[in-house]
Amino acid sequence: MKTSTRLLAALLGGLLLSGPVAAQDEEPLVIATASPAGVYHVVGRALCRTLDIPCQAQPTDGSSANLRGLRRGDLTLALAQSDLHLYAALGTEGFQKDGADDALRSVFSLHNEPFTLVVRRDAGIHRLEDITGHAVNIGNPGSGQRGTMLRLMDAEGWSRSDFRSVHHLPADQQAMELCHGNIDAMVYTVGHPNASVAKAIRLCDAMLVDVEGDVIDLLVAAYPYFTRAWIPADLYGPDQPAVQTFGVKATLVASEATDPELVYRLVAAVFDDFERFKASHPALGALTPEEMIHDGLTAPLHEGALRYYRERGWIEEDGMAHEAD
Repeated sequence: MKTSTRLLAALLGGLLLSGPVAAQDEEPLVIATASPAGVYHVVGRALCRTLDIPCQAQPTDGSSANLRGLRRGDLTLALAQSDLHLYAALGTEGFQKDGADDALRSVFSLHNEPFTLVVRRDAGIHRLEDITGHAVNIGNPGSGQRGTMLRLMDAEGWSRSDFRSVHHLPADQQAMELCHGNIDAMVYTVGHPNASVAKAIRLCDAMLVDVEGDVIDLLVAAYPYFTRAWIPADLYGPDQPAVQTFGVKATLVASEATDPELVYRLVAAVFDDFERFKASHPALGALTPEEMIHDGLTAPLHEGALRYYRERGWIEEDGMAHEAD
């Protein structure tokens, strides 16, 4: 009898211990984002909260780094700007040496990302063309903001020698460098409102500047991933006017090798409780399923995402799209 009791106690003890250990051993899903100061990281965390499995949003160097990480097999899911998404899929621009990524897959697009120019009020910068001759942060290597800025510089015919100095700061450092006077302007391709932009305006009386003109008109006309964009008035204070600019889309991407069931579960979790997901950040508030499954996506849809869209009747078997309900 005592032996049986001891055996039962041992079995029960083993079962009690095995639960937490198993939970700890389960590898979380990782969604690669960008700087912790940006909207990508907030959106990554919002995506994780839709799931009932371990999930974490991982800060990274940004879109280019994420796309290369997917290609190497280091990442499962990642966020990337729609312009860099296209470059990686086709093997153009900064991805020429890598070649076309035939294994890149789209999941859905997300918020608009206006190209945002933030300047010190005492720098004498009142329009885009005024930034030449000044100290400008173009973004860290691997970031989407840097890729968009380099494209803009090419279109304007600017080289780095046209600026007093060019800085390569990550997004979470640029606001304070602006406040300290080490840079006169910073650019950020980001959804709004954004904490880094808000910090620069709040702490050092910085201001937003329109990004418009003939060159911007040509860029929007020439590249399908660029769109007209604006930042609403009063978003960063009662005296902030509406800002006209251009921008791209944020996209969620995966590799062809990413588990289809995992992608299906994430997509279903987002769209089955869509209003809750949109409420997680103001930049997501205007999203519609129809735009998310079409706009800004160059790579083919991932098998797991396509399965859900077909079940909802949003995409037919032949790939033809319907208006999303």
